[in-house]
Amino acid sequence: MYVPSGNTFLLRQLKLSGPCASPSVTIEINGNIVAPSEPSEWRCPSNRCDKWISFKHVNGLTVRGSGIISGHGHKWWGVNDRMKPTAFEISHSKNISLSGLSFKDNPRVHVNIESSESARVSNITIDAPAKSPNTDGIHVSDSRDVSINNCRIGTGDDCISIVDGCSNLKISNIICGPGHGISIGSLGKHGSNDNVENIVVSDVVFIKSTNGARIKTWQGGQGQARNIIFERILSQDSYNPIIIDQFYCDHEQCTEHDSAVKVSDIIFRQIVGTSKGEYAVKLDCSASVPCMGILMEDVYIRSSSSKDKARSYTSNARGLVRGQNIPHTRL
Repeated sequence: MYVPSGNTFLLRQLKLSGPCASPSVTIEINGNIVAPSEPSEWRCPSNRCDKWISFKHVNGLTVRGSGIISGHGHKWWGVNDRMKPTAFEISHSKNISLSGLSFKDNPRVHVNIESSESARVSNITIDAPAKSPNTDGIHVSDSRDVSINNCRIGTGDDCISIVDGCSNLKISNIICGPGHGISIGSLGKHGSNDNVENIVVSDVVFIKSTNGARIKTWQGGQGQARNIIFERILSQDSYNPIIIDQFYCDHEQCTEHDSAVKVSDIIFRQIVGTSKGEYAVKLDCSASVPCMGILMEDVYIRSSSSKDKARSYTSNARGLVRGQNIPHTRL
């Protein structure tokens, strides 16, 4: 499939589904694709506008090009979250590649990789305002062997979010900002059993983001987040450059629980820059299920304010500190 350059194409909801197991299926998008300007004009079947462009059960899929995919999200951002469509989704597929495209102002999540294996996302740009709700840049769930590299992401939510069922992910050479950082989670919502493991996030620049390297879990959840590395990271005026939050609660009435998602074997290495928030390092862990095996190595984060010193806060986080240790963090 080829979308030629020099043209703009109006596209309503498009769902392409296999099974398709040919060696390769290539879609090249060099023109621009836009959604209807008004939510009422999307004309989704049964009024279910949960996805805009989606591919399911397509092994060997390659989507590439220099085009822009724009969803006129500003008309959706005041609508109930359940109604907002994900802009671009690939699910239940293997050996997939997404590269070169730009995504702009989409209603909800810009790119979603779900229940897939051996996926490569590279050289894409994502752009949405800082105040656009739930506009995650790249969301990955229940997927294995995924690489994301050389991307520029600015959104109103997580630049990259990694949730239940993900393992063996490599994320590198990312510029994030605005946005809520690169997040493991949230995990364990409403008592769910969520598991994420073997994640490497490296060579990232956070620019005025709400968070940087982040792990967030709900009280009362089960499962684990383990074997996660954040390394070679530059924070430029981020509010929470390093954060583990086992008490995450987003717009709900939350109560305390003894159970929690277990967070273990986490490395924060060679993280430098400036912090605009109260705490440059915040490790807020459960008393009943403490964070274990935390390594802080060569962390050097100063306050953005010349009047203040960067501070750290730790609770029930156990591990080691090596090398530079600014702000002073005790484990």
